[in-house]
Amino acid sequence: MSESLFDLSGQVALVTGTSRGLGQYFARALARAGADLILTSRRRESLKEMEAEISAMGRRAVAVELDVRDEASIRRMAVEAERAFGQIHVLVNNAGCNVRKPALDVTWDDWNLVVETNLRGSFFVAQAIARGMIARGYGRIINIGSVTSVFGYAGLAPYGASRGGIRQLTMSLADDWGPHGVTVNCLAPGWFKTQQNQVLYEDQEWVEYLKERIPVRRPGAPNDLDGAVVFLASEASRYVTGQTLLVDGGISTGAMRATVRGKQG
Repeated sequence: MSESLFDLSGQVALVTGTSRGLGQYFARALARAGADLILTSRRRESLKEMEAEISAMGRRAVAVELDVRDEASIRRMAVEAERAFGQIHVLVNNAGCNVRKPALDVTWDDWNLVVETNLRGSFFVAQAIARGMIARGYGRIINIGSVTSVFGYAGLAPYGASRGGIRQLTMSLADDWGPHGVTVNCLAPGWFKTQQNQVLYEDQEWVEYLKERIPVRRPGAPNDLDGAVVFLASEASRYVTGQTLLVDGGISTGAMRATVRGKQG
């Protein structure tokens, strides 16, 4: 198989939410594959280090301010991004947030924050960037979902609703934009330690409980997503669209393990 299938040289990738967390790993992976980067955050200054890091890899990097809950901000970002590079080949819709609460404690504002950020924001960012992709007849859109796109967990009602919506949105947009040369897929990580959920990983008992339910016996490491994001951004995935790619160590198999009298069943 030719390595050129995964080569992103000469391409421009826009990754939202790159001031921290998995968004930074996505940006690094795409840059290593050859892409130039547009980085976004609500505060442009928070991207200075990341911008310098990508530049040090020999790629062009431009930081753009973006608040995915603000329609005008999305429109400004799209114009600025197109102006910076002339075109965008790859969009990674990564910006997101979470509120962990029992369902009875979720407030109206909690719901709006999570669903507006994760779902509505992803749609309107995709819409804004897809206009240029459709005009040029080429594009790769990667919506970031979650294992909660297909599984439900207590304490994550708004988040699960938003990520389930991302999966459905992905299929709809794939059907809508496929005739125009734009593929749309959902990359759905399993349990990865990020700034959003790091408090969970401070509980070793919970970590052991989690590992028992993951066939590969560990939570994800950020670089475990590198191959998947490059695949979905590249020509290697040219006939893949509308799909949800779970990178979760197998937790979505639903396997349950329990130790009984020293034996696993």
